[in-house]
Amino acid sequence: QLPAGSLQLTLYQYKTCPFCSKVRAFLDYHGLPYKIVEVNPIMRKEIKFSSYRKVPILLADAGSPLQLNDSSVIISAIKTYLISRRNSLEEIVSFYPPIKTVTEKGKEVLEYENKYWLMLDEKETKQVYPVKEVRVEEMKWRKWADDWLVHLISPNVYRTPKEALASFDYIVREGKFGTLEGLFAKYMGAVAMFFVSKRLKKRHHLRDDVREDLYEAANEWVKAVGKHRLFMGGNQPNLADLAVYGVLRVMEGLEAFDDMMLHTKIQPWYQRMEEVIQK
Repeated sequence: QLPAGSLQLTLYQYKTCPFCSKVRAFLDYHGLPYKIVEVNPIMRKEIKFSSYRKVPILLADAGSPLQLNDSSVIISAIKTYLISRRNSLEEIVSFYPPIKTVTEKGKEVLEYENKYWLMLDEKETKQVYPVKEVRVEEMKWRKWADDWLVHLISPNVYRTPKEALASFDYIVREGKFGTLEGLFAKYMGAVAMFFVSKRLKKRHHLRDDVREDLYEAANEWVKAVGKHRLFMGGNQPNLADLAVYGVLRVMEGLEAFDDMMLHTKIQPWYQRMEEVIQK
């Protein structure tokens, strides 16, 4: 429990972005109040203050204002802060330094060291992770959500021209667009993303029918949780549960989501997640 008003949070996001949805799932589950600033995905003037040009961005004030970038860093840093009151949030964020790396194609990207680790002392670690395997499992599946699951979303929601149009209708309705901007984004965006999704399918070595990869991933997750646990975290979700739920939630209301619920075993776990986050 934090004293009221001791941590002021502002989340800069696109509502339909899976990485932003992950952060919202984490904040909602932990009962942390936060303001949302919906960013216009074309002009992005809401984040012109930041040299980091992606979302989510979390501005956190626990005595002094701080900017946290990258969804997994945001989640790990805030979770560490909630558990360990030894360090200031500023000190905790310094444990996740950005490192510039170059991809195979020569593109410079920022990576964050330690982003799946909670920076806890031995006693705190034992409280959260009674045995080492629990921590290893949580980190493994958080990474899986970022490195694999998230890449199945676009190819599935833009799989056909009809699905691409339905997805962009949802994006424009939920996002921050002007009237003309919205119309342009809906039709031109749908066409563009239909073709981009084909490229993504090739890049991530997905099957011809990308639904098969989505179904396999959903069932792989259910199998990892197992029959004897409500969540991967046991009786309550852990950070891996929140990450997987956050990523999948952005498909709600779309054909890909309905198909996944119908053709996989994920629905009972997903409904438990919805209930526990609403509480």
